[in-house]
Amino acid sequence: MLKALASGLEDKIQDIILGNVVGPGGNIARVSALEADLPLSVPGITIDRQCSAGLEAIRMACYFIQGGAGNCYLAGGVESTSTSPFPARARFAPDKIGDPDMGIAAENVAKKYDITKEAQDQYALLSYTRSFESHQNGYFNEEIIPVGDVDQDEVFFKKRKMEELLKRAKPVFKKNGTVTAANSCGIHDGASAVLIMEENEAIKNGLKPVLRFVDSQVSGVHPNYPGAAPIPAIQDLLSRNKLTVADIELYEINEAFSSKVLACSKELSIPTSKLNSCGGALTIGHPYGASGSIMVTRLFYEVQRRKNLQSNYVVAAIGSGGGIGLAVLFEVVK
Repeated sequence: MLKALASGLEDKIQDIILGNVVGPGGNIARVSALEADLPLSVPGITIDRQCSAGLEAIRMACYFIQGGAGNCYLAGGVESTSTSPFPARARFAPDKIGDPDMGIAAENVAKKYDITKEAQDQYALLSYTRSFESHQNGYFNEEIIPVGDVDQDEVFFKKRKMEELLKRAKPVFKKNGTVTAANSCGIHDGASAVLIMEENEAIKNGLKPVLRFVDSQVSGVHPNYPGAAPIPAIQDLLSRNKLTVADIELYEINEAFSSKVLACSKELSIPTSKLNSCGGALTIGHPYGASGSIMVTRLFYEVQRRKNLQSNYVVAAIGSGGGIGLAVLFEVVK
């Protein structure tokens, strides 16, 4: 992945920033740079902001460029939950505040924002339909770098009977709850990264800029409701930039749970037509540290497929364990 992104630009890359949450420790970004045969001068830094780590890596690279620290970065995230050596997750918050597992936290959000199981199931079905249609249309082929003989996500090897699965699925985190395995994301391995360059430098190197970083916002909410954390982050981001929800062409909000996406949509009045238009983590899974970068990659290709954009702005947002919300605003370069 890093080798493909850096191809022809090896001597331009000034650093690699990768998000990682449950890995084996150490500086995975540096190890990855060396494994990708990048110049020894490319150092690498690994960060952890829980589920928003991959988006934070991109945000950090953008600010480095704005601040004059460099002109060219690779940023994203990687997660291999299946090989994690840790038997339990790290803490999200101290006990005196509350440290719920994410499934219980999703139930908390559903209760607080009055999101029914029926609504969650309906959204999960919509998301899966969008994901599978995007797969059939070949949209994901643009995003995926083959690994060996594998050139597509394993979740698309066979179409699921989602309506039946949703009907059969029972609450798994809370008795008489609303969150089921069918309206929650899977826990998958994955990696994603993007090339971030100063605009004039990109043009000078024969590249066409597609998304221009505008601004970002990080917000904190009560750790019992991490799924709602994107709400204040998006609100503050739009307000500071004198934009409304309607001014944004597309939103990518991580689909860790249906309840989370629906709470954000409900509170911000985001129409589902603008939200996760190609599906998301409910189908392809949520490789924690990588998910933020996956969403930005999705926006990168989706704005190029759309010929009649009504707005020049898109937003990627994600909520993280501990009650952290991160939202990033991009402008479509025309």
